Amino acid sequence: MQPTTLITSAILLIISIQQVVHVASEFLPEDSRLNTIELATKYKHPPLQFDVVTEDGYILALFRLPGRSKVPVLLVHGLGDSSDTWLLRGSTSLAITLANDGYDVWLANVRGNRYSRRHVHLNPDKDPAFWHYSFHEIGYYDLPAIIDTILNTTAAESLTYIGHSQGTTACYVLGSQRKEYNSKINVMISLAPVAYVHHTPPLISFLRELSPVIEQVFKVLSIHEVFADNTELGKAIHRLCPLPIIGYIVCVYGLLFPMTGSDFLELEPEFSQIGFTHSPAGTSSRSMFHYAQVGNRKKFAQYDYGGEGNVKHYNSTEPPVYRLDQVTMPVALLVGRNDNLSTVPDVELLKEQLANVVYYNVNPNWFCNHVDFIWGLHMSDYLYPQIYEVLDSYKHF
Repeated sequence: MQPTTLITSAILLIISIQQVVHVASEFLPEDSRLNTIELATKYKHPPLQFDVVTEDGYILALFRLPGRSKVPVLLVHGLGDSSDTWLLRGSTSLAITLANDGYDVWLANVRGNRYSRRHVHLNPDKDPAFWHYSFHEIGYYDLPAIIDTILNTTAAESLTYIGHSQGTTACYVLGSQRKEYNSKINVMISLAPVAYVHHTPPLISFLRELSPVIEQVFKVLSIHEVFADNTELGKAIHRLCPLPIIGYIVCVYGLLFPMTGSDFLELEPEFSQIGFTHSPAGTSSRSMFHYAQVGNRKKFAQYDYGGEGNVKHYNSTEPPVYRLDQVTMPVALLVGRNDNLSTVPDVELLKEQLANVVYYNVNPNWFCNHVDFIWGLHMSDYLYPQIYEVLDSYKHF
């Protein structure tokens, strides 16, 4: 076959794929096209939006679904996710379920995602410094600003914190680094908690061990933002993964389940068309590499800049370890048996080091994985009773 024929065939293939994606997108569920405000409004809880400015200048979108509870409930998403994630199951999602029951629900968006890609001075498209953060800065800067905004707005003395994945990691950072905030959280509910990650299965461990090489490649190529709506990888995921059949096979069975653990009963094809149009929502590459460092070093510690870099940042050749015994807020740990990212052995290690674990539950469903805690079809059966058991132990109304 002549080169011109090959090129022509390749162009025609690309055009045909684009046409399929375009046609398929017209038949996606309505919720795949709605943002946080539109989703919450559709499910009868029109939200209020607050712009929260952190000490280091990031502007974060915070949404409130007003309720009558005296104690606000803050939901904090995981790595590369957004406030959308708490609404994607519609009337049975956690945010709407809590709002229906009268809780004053607040939905956070941490720095770098589609709702918080803003800064007082830095331009995320031009200034690499915008992306020089990980879960440390989220815990040290974002969470205090968000919590103070909520408490100042509501005049409440404390709030209930529900975090998923990175949303739990950041809260452990907060409790250990800014100890005054322990008293501002009446209970912290950790869904798929993540601090230690060195018991992860082979695929994750392989990527983790390869991460120093990948990080160097990212530095050479100046890749600072990943999985965002405007990145090529983000666009590919949002276009390919919602496609019927092929998108489900490639993205759920080929990518998601190997990373998070398999549970096809909780993530049906129809929902994946909604989930993958909203997630991922963007983050920094450093956020991923920080987790890899934690796993490789088997220490829950601050970001490792290397010998000289560590001396510059910490006045030590080693990054400081987070003191989990300083996290004195009451903590509930909810774990999945089939979670590849928040494994039972890693959470057991976390449990031993936290100062005030008041509740611990390993989900009896052997297939419960990392995303079931936010996207599972039957959350009301296997998750909400545990959450409400904790909520009922602390006065909210």
